[in-house]
Amino acid sequence: MVIEYTGRQMVVTQKYKDLAEAGLKRVKKIVGEGAGAKVILTIDKHRKIADVTLSVGSQSMVSNCESAEMTTALRDALAKLEQMAIRQKQRISTIKRHPRTAEMTAADGEVLGAVAKEEG
Repeated sequence: MVIEYTGRQMVVTQKYKDLAEAGLKRVKKIVGEGAGAKVILTIDKHRKIADVTLSVGSQSMVSNCESAEMTTALRDALAKLEQMAIRQKQRISTIKRHPRTAEMTAADGEVLGAVAKEEG
């Protein structure tokens, strides 16, 4: 996974890089190898903002958190991103396992029609 770091009004230290890599390693287990990430750390007056963008194929997931401490903001953003990746993977597997109604076979349609006749 290629990770790009950007610091706005601050210098991205090795501490923040290690923290981001540890969190993105967990996400990489979910989404696979072909992902890229951008980590943007911003200081705006007394706010610390962490913005993490994960690109997987044609999809991108964005997590943005702010806190009084940069480590807290970065951890929260990575946790949100992990939850997004889990939800996306579950959504894809559900779609693959459940056919749409237009793809029903004739036998399925007959069974559903017989059930509707019994109820009506």
